[in-house]
Amino acid sequence: MIRIGHGYDLHRLEPLPPAGQARPFVLAGVQIDHDRGPVGHSDADVLFHAITDAILGSIAADDIGQLFPDTDSAHEGQDSRIFLVEAVRLLGAKGYAVANLDATVVCERPKIGPHKQAIRASIADAIGVEIDRVNLKAKTHEQVDAVGEGLAIEAHCVVLVELTNP
Repeated sequence: MIRIGHGYDLHRLEPLPPAGQARPFVLAGVQIDHDRGPVGHSDADVLFHAITDAILGSIAADDIGQLFPDTDSAHEGQDSRIFLVEAVRLLGAKGYAVANLDATVVCERPKIGPHKQAIRASIADAIGVEIDRVNLKAKTHEQVDAVGEGLAIEAHCVVLVELTNP
């Protein structure tokens, strides 16, 4: 038996402190040097958030905001890998494992291409699969809307899971 899950996340991008309130720019656990960063309660890792929601969605579980609410001070600045690892644990508890994952990051800057392999490796490690089961694409919004103006970053993820332990 197979199931599919979809995840999406968006974070506002602002200058780093002291000029702004942004966190360091981290994408799937990979820190990228950039003059702006995401704003969020945890580390604001937009890609790990989208992947977490995709995995949770595949098993019809609560979403990331329900499991790790931004009203809980315990999650302030927290590494989003913790959220993803918990989603994978819940997935396994239902007898499923990730078959493959396809994600898209949308932002104008920074360019994701130079970091693509490190990001794929980080995702594969976090979800416990071989890197050839993880795909990553990077797109821009062609200077349209907040994402296209460099004021936000978004991520989409689709994950296919298969029953391994009925």
